[in-house]
Amino acid sequence: MKTLVLSAVFLTFAMAALSAGPTTLQGTYVEARTSEVFAGACIINGEAATTGREAVLAWKVDSGQLNGVPLSGLSVVAAISGDTNLSVHEIGGDVATTRTALFVDARATDDQRKALVTMVRTLATPIVGDIAEVTSASIDFVAGDDEIRVAAKSVKLAVRKEMSHDSSCGNKQWFEPLSTVHHAEMGITVENAFSGTSLGTKWSDPNKRSGFFGAFSF
Repeated sequence: MKTLVLSAVFLTFAMAALSAGPTTLQGTYVEARTSEVFAGACIINGEAATTGREAVLAWKVDSGQLNGVPLSGLSVVAAISGDTNLSVHEIGGDVATTRTALFVDARATDDQRKALVTMVRTLATPIVGDIAEVTSASIDFVAGDDEIRVAAKSVKLAVRKEMSHDSSCGNKQWFEPLSTVHHAEMGITVENAFSGTSLGTKWSDPNKRSGFFGAFSF
């Protein structure tokens, strides 16, 4: 019941934001899922039914506001778990039903917290699904020249800004980012972990060609 009430509040806020006129914000985005995004068909086929049901997505607003609420410098992280592979609907598979744990920057006010959740729901629809948890947390989001690192309570994510492949199995980009991103690039996931309890599952899936990073705005 609490989750339904929260969802109704955030949906109302989102509708108000979208009807209030143009918004301007931009920032940095990074994600990793528990299946490859760049590989040969032999790997993709092997993972389609066995893995890829989890992901961590993270956003940091570099500048801007939503519906008059300033968000510059604030971050938000989503840990997502689905009932099937989150990616395979792009190649003819089923669409996953998902649950999400959100971690919102502890520095955010109530209005900023609602605005950040609205931003995530807008940019990452429909992958966010039901929100099981919204928690204020200290978020460490560091975007370096070679790597992006994010840490927040029970979530850790690190993506290296490079891509490699196994030539023995071919190589191809099979999937797109799970959120709206401008100039998305693929990266190698160094760390992708969730140790919380709200999703009914935990994971740690490092050292995979499963990451994307880029810029977002709306």
